[in-house]
Amino acid sequence: MFFADLMATLFERRSELHRASGTGSIAERIEALLSGEGEVSGIRLAGEILSRYQAMDDAAKRNFFAHLADHLDLDPDRLHAAVQAYRNDRSAETLNRLSREAEPRRQELLRRLNQAPGATAWLVRMRRDLLALIPQAPELGVIDADFRHLFSSWFNRGFLVLRQIDWNTPANILEKIIEYEAVHAINDWQELRRRMLPRDRRCFAFFHPAMPEEPLIFVEVALCRGIPNSVQDLLGEDRNPLHENEIDTAVFYSISNCQEGLRGISFGNLLIKQVVEELARDVPHLKTFVTLSPVPGLNRWLRKGSADRPELAALLARSQGCDPHAMAGDADLLRRHCAEYLLQAKRPEGLPYDSVARFHLANGASLHDVHPLADTSANGWAQSSTVMVNYLYDLPSVSRNSERYATAGTVSASRQVEQLLRKDRKRRRA
Repeated sequence: MFFADLMATLFERRSELHRASGTGSIAERIEALLSGEGEVSGIRLAGEILSRYQAMDDAAKRNFFAHLADHLDLDPDRLHAAVQAYRNDRSAETLNRLSREAEPRRQELLRRLNQAPGATAWLVRMRRDLLALIPQAPELGVIDADFRHLFSSWFNRGFLVLRQIDWNTPANILEKIIEYEAVHAINDWQELRRRMLPRDRRCFAFFHPAMPEEPLIFVEVALCRGIPNSVQDLLGEDRNPLHENEIDTAVFYSISNCQEGLRGISFGNLLIKQVVEELARDVPHLKTFVTLSPVPGLNRWLRKGSADRPELAALLARSQGCDPHAMAGDADLLRRHCAEYLLQAKRPEGLPYDSVARFHLANGASLHDVHPLADTSANGWAQSSTVMVNYLYDLPSVSRNSERYATAGTVSASRQVEQLLRKDRKRRRA
């Protein structure tokens, strides 16, 4: 053991020396990495390239990505020749050649960079930088296709580790929960304690073995009696925790993706399904699994339609005051318009306009209920005039709902939500 540790230390110091004294441009280092065969030299070169990348400013990073896009792309002539060869002789040899030519050299570069210690986390950050550049340099989007292809394999379910986060979790990870919370902000450690410590609260996160101290996504769960209709009540400071025999409902009230560099790599559906299994095993009285979810696009949709529908303009005007008492008379109106938005507002490809709705419906949930005055925080007023909704995960129906959504874009909804839409149609005809 002592000898192994000594050799590892010597290797690290030698690698640091090589990185510090590396010669040649980063383009030359990239070519050396791609052409090299030795494992030790490959690890050293990968570490050197990543070290140089980390020191780059924004302009240098853009040049780095431009090099990957221009010089490590497919060669159309070689690809065409490989296609012709396979067409003439469908052998294993010609198929392997076609597979090699059909893959940009960038993908092999990313694989080899991933040899270096800690490289996976740095490649995730590299993609984060790339995504920030693409709006101004859309030609770099070809590189993102390579990242997505590789990350979908590197971060597949077989590698993900589910861990429960509680008050005994190391402080560095708890700090990241505070930092990454994207739905209901955690303002201090006392607020975090209220979400982690009580016996009727849970938090679960996915981790990757290559990034053991970086949560990828986490979900916060409230164990309740009945389905809640207010996040302020759910997170209240003075509430009394429930005993296990009082609990019948698990409420997913916050799901936060933590790594911008993994945007578009889906973990949420896997997380919810596994957490449901964990909770059903640990809390025997649970019967219902629901969310209390924001409706982030509602006010944008209301504003868009307000030019032709005066009642929408009036509703939005009243909501600007952020006064719950002034909005109390609008509860039924808000419920009807939210039902219309979630059931009928569609993107060009036919899927719901609302991003949270797309997430839960794709996972097989159904739209269960609509609650005005459910989020009276500043953010709740700004994005949805305080409306929140429940998505129900009815376990026997999840697979069927998910399939109907995937094949036909069908939005599964409860009878009470569908009645809201019918009620709104009758009111308009009258």
